[in-house]
Parts: sequence; structure tokens; C-alpha cells
Amino acid sequence: MRRIVILISGRGSNMEAIIRAAKNEKWPAQIVAVISNRADASGLDYAAAQGISAIVVPHKDYPTREAFDAALQERIDAFSPDVVVLAGFMRVLTTPFVAHYAGRMLNIHPSLLPSFTGLATHRQALAAGVKVHGATVHFVTADLDHGPVVVQAVVPVLADDSEATLAARVLEQEHVIYPRAVRAFVEGRLSLVDGAVHLIPDQVEPSLQAPAQ
Repeated sequence: MRRIVILISGRGSNMEAIIRAAKNEKWPAQIVAVISNRADASGLDYAAAQGISAIVVPHKDYPTREAFDAALQERIDAFSPDVVVLAGFMRVLTTPFVAHYAGRMLNIHPSLLPSFTGLATHRQALAAGVKVHGATVHFVTADLDHGPVVVQAVVPVLADDSEATLAARVLEQEHVIYPRAVRAFVEGRLSLVDGAVHLIPDQVEPSLQAPAQ
């Protein structure tokens, strides 16, 4: 059984989607912990209700980003995870932390990377006047929002879209592609080799395919 640790900062809707998929699809994996940098993250209550260890490592308790990341790494490693999943974890991670989990840490970003990195991605997309937008699952590297792409979902940008309506449409797709990507990893169908994504599609869900390298 592969071991999954999920990091959140808020309500963790992607975390919920992953937990539901792991249970319903009977993944060969166990979600062993959900860890947040915020005690008020409502996703912790959901995790605890599912019988998953729900832990807080408050970033405000540490004087530097490096000190927080060291403490966070210690808590994560106590669970011996095979993969660390960032699900709305709103912290910029230090290079040593990222290097420690190289090839086994995933993130989802609400844009079609490399477009619209950082925050306010839906506002950026609307301001740019793009016709399509979406979400990207990627391996985490020290280069923020620029790690190797695993899979993307595309949604149309409608003429009357607001940030809220566009965000809702993207989030719906996040809840589809992120569980599929994590499942591929724990089933041994997804890996990062020499900076390149290797993904074997599920015969049942062949739509999950890595973009051309």
C-alpha cells in the first residue's frame, strides 16, 4: 500500500475529491495524514471525520520560512509517505524542502501552465482575454508553478464570465484530473525520470495522458 500525505491551507476541496476517489475506487494506497499550516483550515475537520490524522504545523510559530519547512518536513516524514500532495497549500516552499521530495510531490494549479502563474489566475485569464483556461497537475520543483506537467484540463472562457463563474468551472475539472493523477502515481503508472514525465494511461480512463514532451 502506497502512503499519501496531503497538505492544505483551507477547505481542501481537492483533498476531499482525492479522499473520496481513493475510497470509492479502492486505490492501492492509504491517505495517512492531512497537514495544514493553519489551525482554522476547515479541511482538517473533514479529514478527521474520515479517520485520517489531521495535523497543524502553524507557520506563524516559526521565525523563518526555512525553520517552518524543516518542522513541516519532520512531521511529514514521520508518516513515511510515498507521495506528498499539495491541495491548496498556500506556502512558497524552500529549495531544500522541494529537493527532499523531488519526484514525489504533486501540485495542482488553476491555470494552463506556463500561463498565469502565481495568484489570481482567473482574473489574469479574464484580463488577458483568452478563450480557454483550465488547470494543471504538475510535479513540484523549486521554480514556482513551473514543474513538469502531468496533465491539464481545458475549459472555455465565456463572454459573460466573472472570476467566480470561471473559477467554479475550473475547480470542477480540478476535482477530476487531480485524483486521476494521484491514482496514477500510487499505481506506479506515473513517474518523473530525468525531468521528464512518464505516464501510462489507465485502460479504463485513457483520457489521462501526459502532454507531448
